[in-house]
Amino acid sequence: MSDKEYVYGLHAVQAMLQHAPKRVKQLQLVRGRIDSRMQGVVDLAQQHKVAVQHVSTEDLDKLADGGVHQGVIAVVTPSQLWSEDMLGHMLDDLDSVPLLLVLDGVTDPHNLGACLRSADAAGAHAVIIPRDRSASLSPTVRKVACGAAETVPLVAVTNLARTLKQLQQRGLWVVGAAGEAEQLLYEVDFKVPSVIVMGAEGSGMRRLTREHCDYLAKLPMGGAVSSLNVSVAAGVCLFEAVRQRTQTS
Repeated sequence: MSDKEYVYGLHAVQAMLQHAPKRVKQLQLVRGRIDSRMQGVVDLAQQHKVAVQHVSTEDLDKLADGGVHQGVIAVVTPSQLWSEDMLGHMLDDLDSVPLLLVLDGVTDPHNLGACLRSADAAGAHAVIIPRDRSASLSPTVRKVACGAAETVPLVAVTNLARTLKQLQQRGLWVVGAAGEAEQLLYEVDFKVPSVIVMGAEGSGMRRLTREHCDYLAKLPMGGAVSSLNVSVAAGVCLFEAVRQRTQTS
């Protein structure tokens, strides 16, 4: 395993410097770019005593391997996924009603990054993925997440069905998004401790995952398309929970 990773893009690099500065070994900036956004990143680097190296656009292109780096790449120590034990300790210490997002087999890094961004915006406490058959943290995920990869715990579990059962034993209710469900999303009570489960692109939830859901719910689809992109659907579900939890009447 490599002893370093690359994080690129202004939002993602800024988030690393704000939330995990000790992991940042060095910044590589494109020569000649001077503007307020880049200066903000440089100021953070100086604040945390991170070395800055000015390089050519071609050098950054090679490190980003086709990604859009926006003129800045951070060289960081490898990211660490959360374990099930870490998730358990976090839930033990929560002083608010848990809200978790589970992604069952989402393999597209752009979708994982977008789901992390939505989870952060909705105040979800963690995103859970299976260790196998799933996208994981990568420069693309961090770039799409716009900093959320540094603020929302990403928990990788060996057996997703077992994890869902353990969460149920803790008092969380598991709601699976499924187009064939009879119940609408808006009929589900999300004011209780909740786990929202989204299936893989195209194939949906696996059978065992579906069997471990307390409820299945669907989004009302009024147009010609039969389903939404998984990251869009996750955002709709998460913010329905937010709506219910923040309404005053």
